[in-house]
Amino acid sequence: MPIPLQYAKIRRMLSYSVTEKLSHTFELGPIRPPSEAYSLLIRATRNCPWNRCQFCPIYKGSKFGLRSVEEIIKDIEAAKAISEGIKEIAWKRGYGNKLIEVAAMFSNQLQYGQCVHNVALWLGTGGKSAFLQDSNTLIMRTPELTQVITFLRKTFPSLNRATTYARSHTAARKSLAELKELKDAGLDRIHIGLETGYDPLLAYMEKGCTAKNHIEGGKKVKEAGISLCEYVMPGLGGKKMSQEHAQETAKVLNEIDPDYIRLRSLHVTPTMPLWTRLQDGDFELQTEDEVAKEIGVFIENLQVTSHLKSDHILNLLMEVEGKMPEDKEKCLNIINKYLSLPDEERLNFKFGRRAGLYNRLADLSDSYKHDKIEQAIKRLRAQGSNVEEAIFRLKDIFI
Repeated sequence: MPIPLQYAKIRRMLSYSVTEKLSHTFELGPIRPPSEAYSLLIRATRNCPWNRCQFCPIYKGSKFGLRSVEEIIKDIEAAKAISEGIKEIAWKRGYGNKLIEVAAMFSNQLQYGQCVHNVALWLGTGGKSAFLQDSNTLIMRTPELTQVITFLRKTFPSLNRATTYARSHTAARKSLAELKELKDAGLDRIHIGLETGYDPLLAYMEKGCTAKNHIEGGKKVKEAGISLCEYVMPGLGGKKMSQEHAQETAKVLNEIDPDYIRLRSLHVTPTMPLWTRLQDGDFELQTEDEVAKEIGVFIENLQVTSHLKSDHILNLLMEVEGKMPEDKEKCLNIINKYLSLPDEERLNFKFGRRAGLYNRLADLSDSYKHDKIEQAIKRLRAQGSNVEEAIFRLKDIFI
């Protein structure tokens, strides 16, 4: 396939050394938290050591593996070489340290590969954060993980944040001294998928931990001085366990008082083990309105000083976020405002939100968008289609 003109010009202006730097590659995992969208991604482990959660499709069929320190260090060095190549291009084109324009040149992954794209995106957005993949890097031996973090920090001294995923069970098994060692090496934040604090639901979803594990692991991370981000999954309890899920999850988080609580609403697809239980009738999904009510119960029961974030695309009401407890009333008011809307207005918002036209409740006042969505709903009904089913299917693309 011929190289587009703009890329051909870039290639011609590069010296051999720069081209060589851009040819480096490093291993990339499949996911990262939404808040790490612009982070440098370094894969420290492969896949998930637990890999049994009913609601997670990411690593099914993949074997967990630890990577050697030597492998990870080579990847960090490759990322460094790519970053140097991109910076050289920036200087040659007269951008100096303004890298955002150069980063845009490498947005075509087919031409330059995902590694160059990741480094370019990272540099173009400031080059300040790095995320260690995959699902539970904390499972590495502490001396080895410390070595990796130390080398990462030494290689990229401009970093102001290094983060990773972990399981509560793993964090609980680490000693406080080990976690402090990782903190001293430069690990700033740990992301943990709490999902729920209700033990029967944890067992049903085969999460592999208990509320006690969540509390012990979370409190230990906090005591070590590492910023803690806990993820909660609204809707995970289905119709049977919704109330307990909301109340007990809040109770666990009240014990931990993490720095961040992030909402990530449940959506079920055929790629998940939970799909079979859904089809068999053993698990019954809540409606979007019921999930909104559940989030309200959850927030009402929160007694934390955490930042509540709603930064996942599957969430219906993205504006339900703020600093607790100061913004608790604001969050509850948004939920109540949505629930008090007439049925057709709630339907319009749900369809518009899932179609990507709405981000906030205030968007309902945009007459152009509102009419466009209303007409789409009328067409679906005229065809005999179920609008709620269409909304459900729109969410599939976000998994």
